[in-house]
Amino acid sequence: MNFPDELKYTREHEWVKDNGDGTVTVGITDFAQGELGDIVFVELEPEGFEFDQDEVFGTVEAVKTVSELYAPVSGEIIEINTDLEDDPEIVNSDPYGSGWMVKIKFSDETELDDLLSVADYKELVG
Repeated sequence: MNFPDELKYTREHEWVKDNGDGTVTVGITDFAQGELGDIVFVELEPEGFEFDQDEVFGTVEAVKTVSELYAPVSGEIIEINTDLEDDPEIVNSDPYGSGWMVKIKFSDETELDDLLSVADYKELVG
């Protein structure tokens, strides 16, 4: 399984990339997409949606199950990956690249410190 070192992770199996400009890019991990199986639908809250850390911002529907997506940080969605509307299986084939889900303008930078390092995430998933 692939877990890029430059990313942060959540216990709910999302990855977080700090873009260095007050925003983060968020997707689900390689582990998560593997556990879910073939992804058939991704539903995300719209641009402009505001939320607190750990609130649901969308769902991923796979052949096996539906899984909620939890916000890794508080903030506002500033961009969603519209390619997932027509081609949700991108999440399976490229979870850390073109399978990203949302970009968030975060409101509390200290919440990034709550996220897991790659070593901590690897320990979590075994």
